[in-house]
Amino acid sequence: MLALALGALNSCSEEVNENPLLATNVDPTFTITPVAGEVNTYMLTAQVKGVIDSYWDIGYGPYLGKMNEKIVLPDAGTYNVKHIAVGAGGASSDVSHPIVVATSDPAKPNLVKGGFFNNAADVAQWTSAKLSPTGAAFWSFDTGSATIHAGGGAQEGIYQAIDVVKDKEYTIDMLVSSPSGSDETWFEVYAGKTVPTDGVEYKDNKVMGLSTWDGCAKSAFLGRLSIVGCVKNERTASVSNVVKFDTTGKIYLVIRSGGNGNKFTKDGITIGRIEMRAK
Repeated sequence: MLALALGALNSCSEEVNENPLLATNVDPTFTITPVAGEVNTYMLTAQVKGVIDSYWDIGYGPYLGKMNEKIVLPDAGTYNVKHIAVGAGGASSDVSHPIVVATSDPAKPNLVKGGFFNNAADVAQWTSAKLSPTGAAFWSFDTGSATIHAGGGAQEGIYQAIDVVKDKEYTIDMLVSSPSGSDETWFEVYAGKTVPTDGVEYKDNKVMGLSTWDGCAKSAFLGRLSIVGCVKNERTASVSNVVKFDTTGKIYLVIRSGGNGNKFTKDGITIGRIEMRAK
């Protein structure tokens, strides 16, 4: 009788551990097709059988996309494109394929200098806004990234001048990440005509950003700011990374961030791959 009881218990345990709703062998395969008539543009096509969601990563962290995802890679180089397929019950599988872009698109150069922080010369393209005289907030630089650290209610910013053309539309974006969340924290990107003044908060033409008051950066994040951000563009009154200017000349790309008290993430907010391009 004891043997029968143990056998019944084991059988019951096996049923509890099984999840018939969890998919097995989710197939993440996809194809890459150049789009005819469009420069450095590719269609990523996932197989759809057993796939509920498709996440794509082209170097800015994974984002939720479509089964047929159109991407643009304006710069020459080799890109490792990853597809993460999600099936029933949240089961997932991924696969990566390279795309080799032979020639950069001459119509869409990156206007940001040193935005990839590859070396000291890149870092030298940026000027400190000198918003934290005590050093309670500061930027640190590593190969491929820059990180803003803030404490005690302090903030700090960096900026550079960029030449633009009247009435032409541009997009601004960057990779942003933090392994931990914040409270009462902001991270803002501006593209204004006003020349920055040392020690003075820049407020000319806010384009995009993160804000715990608006509902983002409260927990860990990784991705393009245009996707994970929630701060509205002042010109469009919506979340948008598109900018346009009424004169030809210099504008200033300004990035500043801080938080109230000691509520800023202990890990800082890290940025990289900063881009500004004509649409």
